[in-house]
Amino acid sequence: MAIEANQAVQAGTKAPDLTLKDNHGRTVSLSDFRGEKNVVLLFYPFAFTGVCTGELCALRDELPRFVNDDTQLLAVSTDSIHTLRVFAEQERLEYPLLSDFWPHGEASRAYGVFDEEKGCAVRGTFIIDKEGVVRWTVVNDLPDARDLDEYVQALDALRTV
Repeated sequence: MAIEANQAVQAGTKAPDLTLKDNHGRTVSLSDFRGEKNVVLLFYPFAFTGVCTGELCALRDELPRFVNDDTQLLAVSTDSIHTLRVFAEQERLEYPLLSDFWPHGEASRAYGVFDEEKGCAVRGTFIIDKEGVVRWTVVNDLPDARDLDEYVQALDALRTV
């Protein structure tokens, strides 16, 4: 069963808070950034898979656009923190990879991007403003990579507001 885009949290709504461990075992909450930074919250199916690795490395290659004084990138999968640590080291990913491992998929479900049959998140991206409101979202099926330029345009729109 594919996730329908209309099941995902929609632009204009308050972003559900989440608190997850990152690839170094540190606790990270979405609310940590409230009032300080816009957040690019990116859900992806699994570390070490072709499309996911390509997407996360493309973000790495453009990192100053996504991790700076105004913006924080948070990438979420249902992999364990141990898997995410090895993945980040192997791919030189220097932004937080958050584990939605246990309770399995809880954050993905809160955002409406958890695929119950596959046991993982689909490719959902949410741009959340400093007040905690979702301002832009895109949801793609598992095999479909997202367009990085769309994130940049959505973030630029927030900066001009």
